[in-house]
Amino acid sequence: MGAHVSVPMYRRSLPQRLRLEGRRCAACAAVHFPPLAVCPRCRGTELEPLPLSGRGVIEAVTEIAPAGAPPEFTDQVRADGGYFVAIVSLAEGPRITAQLTGFASLPPIGTPVEAVIRRLYVQEGVVRYGFKFRPRP
Repeated sequence: MGAHVSVPMYRRSLPQRLRLEGRRCAACAAVHFPPLAVCPRCRGTELEPLPLSGRGVIEAVTEIAPAGAPPEFTDQVRADGGYFVAIVSLAEGPRITAQLTGFASLPPIGTPVEAVIRRLYVQEGVVRYGFKFRPRP
């Protein structure tokens, strides 16, 4: 079983999914993504919304083979085979794990990338959108 996200939870998380919105702690200035209610660094509770640039660099990368893909990506695997997943360090500080798009082969560590909104999968009859990272021009 894959990562089930209910329709109400998906809808509540749309700002962070489609606008790449994080939060900055007023006390220690740490930036978090996904948005948190409490800063894990200082336990501050005053966190303000912060639009993230979506620009970053690849810190780690791997290829997910068709047999290792979660069930929600079955259609993608049927169409494309395996896919690349990376840990991306954003310019603002947070690290994000996400799929890559636009790469023909496994990109090297340090490759500059940018976030783009893409169709991820269909669950409960709802097309789920989110971000992937592509090569930055």
